[in-house]
Amino acid sequence: MGHRVLFTLACTVLTAWCAITTPNTATADPGPPPVGGNFLWGVSGSGYQSEGFAPDSNWSRYAGSGRAENYRNSVDFLHRYDEDIQNAANLGVGVFRVSVEWARVQPNPGEWDFSFYDSMIARIRAAGMRPMITLDHWVFPGWEVDRGGWRNPGMVDDWLNNARAVVDRYASADPMWVTFNEPLAYVGQEQRIGGIGAGDTGAMLDRMVAAHRAIYDHIHARQGGAMVTSNIAFSAIGQDQADASFVDRIADKLDYIGIDYYYGGSLSKPPNLAALLTNQPSSLILEPEGIYYALRKYAGKFPGRPLYIVENGMPLDNGSPTTDGMTRVDDLRDTAYWIQRAKADGMNVIGYNYWSITDNYEWGSYSPRFGLYTVDVTTDPGLYRRPTDAVGAYRDIIGSGGVPGGYLPTRAPALCSIQDLPSSCFNPVSAPGR
Repeated sequence: MGHRVLFTLACTVLTAWCAITTPNTATADPGPPPVGGNFLWGVSGSGYQSEGFAPDSNWSRYAGSGRAENYRNSVDFLHRYDEDIQNAANLGVGVFRVSVEWARVQPNPGEWDFSFYDSMIARIRAAGMRPMITLDHWVFPGWEVDRGGWRNPGMVDDWLNNARAVVDRYASADPMWVTFNEPLAYVGQEQRIGGIGAGDTGAMLDRMVAAHRAIYDHIHARQGGAMVTSNIAFSAIGQDQADASFVDRIADKLDYIGIDYYYGGSLSKPPNLAALLTNQPSSLILEPEGIYYALRKYAGKFPGRPLYIVENGMPLDNGSPTTDGMTRVDDLRDTAYWIQRAKADGMNVIGYNYWSITDNYEWGSYSPRFGLYTVDVTTDPGLYRRPTDAVGAYRDIIGSGGVPGGYLPTRAPALCSIQDLPSSCFNPVSAPGR
């Protein structure tokens, strides 16, 4: 056989290797098409992290214990929500994710105050956006802490009493729903701040499963065509075991699969465990193509089910550059490219939320800066919202339904992404031209 024939046969066996080494004689790849007009672009945030003037809760007690950075009044979303919602609307987003904080609406058992959320959710609707409401973003009232929190079997009834009241009040606003934010991470945070011990994790998960299943039915009884999820904190390593402990147990009561994707890792760039453990956001590995692998995994696990990136973003350590030179604009555009690729490849991706509209209190620290609008909580008493260069980039992405044809990601896909082993080695994604 001729050399070209032998080379072709080798290519059939060594697909991943040949994708890198075969000369590119084809015309330039036009890239994936726009995602279409029905795609939901959004921004995310949470109550405790951004509202300020925090009522008594598990987290206000922890933040006031001296074991975390002083909470102050965060970015004062409580009084500045109109500005932040308008900034989001100016981007062209269709979804604004918030949480309705149990500790604020029920400061004491049987005592209710929905005034802030009534005004804020009405403002989201008036600005032409759909609310995405999280029922539990890791915070519950101090009086519930005193009852034992998630160690207490009665927590489920108390939680459902609050959640049903929230659903009954806001179902008419036609929100999308998230029951528990990142349930496995919630368990880990409760261990971290002392709410539960190592022996309580199974019981906490069991109680959250029961609560999700019950509130799912209540939401559907109150809101026709409701969309309900509990978002998955995608971590690649151990994800199947994590899913078995929660997501698989509520799989029949998920209308869409919510996925949070942040950090990467591969043979090219092993995960930076030291940065994760010591909270060094600028040193974390960012591999935007990992979002494609995460979507591919859940498209296979839940065939046909809608997939929504509920959270994705890039932190900077007090605004300092990343150690690998990735900028937020590059990360945002590359991420949009891989979402477009996933949708073009037949995955039922319906939406994407950027975390977050502003910087906020990242569970004990103001150092990680995720915001499209940056806010210097510790140095600026006026809490001025300063737009980052990602504001214009995200506005352009939304207006065009993604990055334009011919766009090339700033980084070539990494070798053997940990997000989908071993498939990422034998069936890797590629960016033609990269």
